[in-house]
Amino acid sequence: MKSGETASSELLHAQLGTTAFVPRIDFFWSVLLIWLIGDCTISDPNAPSQKSGARRAKKPMSELKLPARSEDFSEWYNQIVLRAELADYAPVRGCMIVRPYGWALWENITQALDRRFKATGHVNAAFPLLIPRSFIEKEKSHVAGFSPELAVVTHGGGEELEEPLVIRPTSETIIGHAYAKWIQSYRDLPLLINQWNSVVRWELRTKLFLRTLEFFWQEGHTAHATLAEAEAETRQMLDIYTDFAVRDAAIPVIPGRKSAAERFAGADETYSIEAMMGDGKALQAGTSHNLGQNFAKAFEIRYLDQTGALQYCWTTSWGLSTRFIGAVIMVHGDDQGLVLPPRLAPFQVVVVPIFKNDEEKAVVLPLAQKLSGTLADSGIRLKMDSREGISPGFKFNDWEMRGVPLRLELGPRDAAKGSVVLARRDRPGREGKSIAPQQGLETAVRNALEEIQKSLLDRALDFRNKNTVTTSDYEEFKKAVQTGFALSWWCGSAPCEEKIKEETKATMRCIPLEQQRRSGKCVYCGQPAIEQGIFARAY
Repeated sequence: MKSGETASSELLHAQLGTTAFVPRIDFFWSVLLIWLIGDCTISDPNAPSQKSGARRAKKPMSELKLPARSEDFSEWYNQIVLRAELADYAPVRGCMIVRPYGWALWENITQALDRRFKATGHVNAAFPLLIPRSFIEKEKSHVAGFSPELAVVTHGGGEELEEPLVIRPTSETIIGHAYAKWIQSYRDLPLLINQWNSVVRWELRTKLFLRTLEFFWQEGHTAHATLAEAEAETRQMLDIYTDFAVRDAAIPVIPGRKSAAERFAGADETYSIEAMMGDGKALQAGTSHNLGQNFAKAFEIRYLDQTGALQYCWTTSWGLSTRFIGAVIMVHGDDQGLVLPPRLAPFQVVVVPIFKNDEEKAVVLPLAQKLSGTLADSGIRLKMDSREGISPGFKFNDWEMRGVPLRLELGPRDAAKGSVVLARRDRPGREGKSIAPQQGLETAVRNALEEIQKSLLDRALDFRNKNTVTTSDYEEFKKAVQTGFALSWWCGSAPCEEKIKEETKATMRCIPLEQQRRSGKCVYCGQPAIEQGIFARAY
């Protein structure tokens, strides 16, 4: 449903419900509009259900069927983001409002990463949002890469600024300025700092989470005494992203090196983790850059080595953003909505007490509260849905839309038998339901959550394997990239890479770090090649 249709419908109902007199022509068009909108009309889900025989109420948005994932993947994605209340559109075109449920998911992502960063010696800090324009211009390739995306502040306090300020698109320059002051000796190295913030890049074509003008992320920036140390840091952070994606998000990713054309502006080498989405397209899910001495020379980041000689530092930067939420949606979601991996889900379990009258309520509700408390005390994130006036079916659909991994159903019969029903989100219908005893319930729930986590990873890996083709010729290559990944030999030349992009809309996603130790012929030009690359259409 489009937001404009929703607003029109709500306004129409407000007018019909509160206005004493409506001209006949307006009334005619109003009735016609209600008839045309049909089930798209939003009703209050908290309103009591109508008695049998009465006119049926309009369905609320959460009960409306999603577009089929296989038929309109883009609209399916848009609707999930809105209906699951992950995010909403902002008044400024291209920006987004991250709603509480979406932010809770992002918080779990940040916590999972932050633990890993701190375990490897990194610390958090904060740097300014506004950067002098002259800083951006110090590193030539950096300014060339980011100029089209810059948002520039020219006035402040009612006056024109002496020097325009750039709203940070990334922080290499402002951090480089600080590092030049802080680093004096080899004893100050390595310097390992990360920050959690938002950045602005002026995108023309936007999509919630995947590509917005402002987005949230972490950006790590480190300085080292040698190239070898900087390269080790760059690869270490790539490994951390890979471990997080696989273990916590249940997303199989391919870690690899970017081609020169796909490198970060100002980097000597860029590495990324690439994931296959549910429509076969690729998503760059995280990047790690070896910046060499480019920013060190631009900002005079130098240190005295052990011999007393003045040396330039070697620096790195690395980041993962809220676009990763888009990856979670597109890798695991289905026609019923979100499917969230238990380790990241805001709620791992939703408890739904089921009763028809006060007598049943007096038995079921206290027991549901007791079981919820036991699960919460064991560290399980849960939500008890005790809303009244709403059918159990509505609640089931609502939480399925939101992707909660496990549903716990408790009715009068379950209470009497000392059991509960567990329903897995990754297995719809009867297949995903099982009976568990109330005694020791936390063990059964934890086991189910671990099984769901593993099931999601296995399913995503199987999908990627089935849609990745090791191609031997260009015709096979062109067919492969229409629906998935092509693993192909590439000679390393920029012209071949550009021609492939022009003719197929597929880009070089990465050169996998794990390579078969043999040679082949470039899929485009037929010249000798020593590396295979992953090519795909991408977000």
